[in-house]
Amino acid sequence: MSFATRNLPGLEGMDHVGITVPSLDDAVAFYCTLLGATEIFRLGPFDARDFDAVDGKDWALAHVNVADGRFTLAMLEYANGSRLELFQYDRPTERPSAPPRNSDLGGHHIAFKVSDLDAVLALADSFSLKFLAGPIEINEGPAAGQRIIYVLDPWGNQLELVEYESKRS
Repeated sequence: MSFATRNLPGLEGMDHVGITVPSLDDAVAFYCTLLGATEIFRLGPFDARDFDAVDGKDWALAHVNVADGRFTLAMLEYANGSRLELFQYDRPTERPSAPPRNSDLGGHHIAFKVSDLDAVLALADSFSLKFLAGPIEINEGPAAGQRIIYVLDPWGNQLELVEYESKRS
């Protein structure tokens, strides 16, 4: 596999991360209430059947690589300017019921900075999160001083909570 030898012209950086959820309203409530986002806009529904074909493909297949897709999306923003885009697909209806594992192709996690991981852990039972083992304390190397824990949101998406040493000092 070969890759380009230069950056995309005008590339300014990453804009947002997008994930698919089963209920847009529930996910917006979760990510805004528990994780401090603000919904900045909502669009859709977009239905491939309502648009003209593009290069012989239905609209959703041509644009988002989902044949006969129908979806609605919401864009969330966090205080530091990072953004999370949530998609709810109403069609197609046949799809896996769980997100990929980290080891699967397309596996992912989304990391959130926290200023006090101990405070989060002390209230763990009151959150709609499944806490995995941890926290992991990194004491050496380029990530020294970080404390992290992985959690699952109500739909099984893997999230990481990260505390940096400078915040604990």
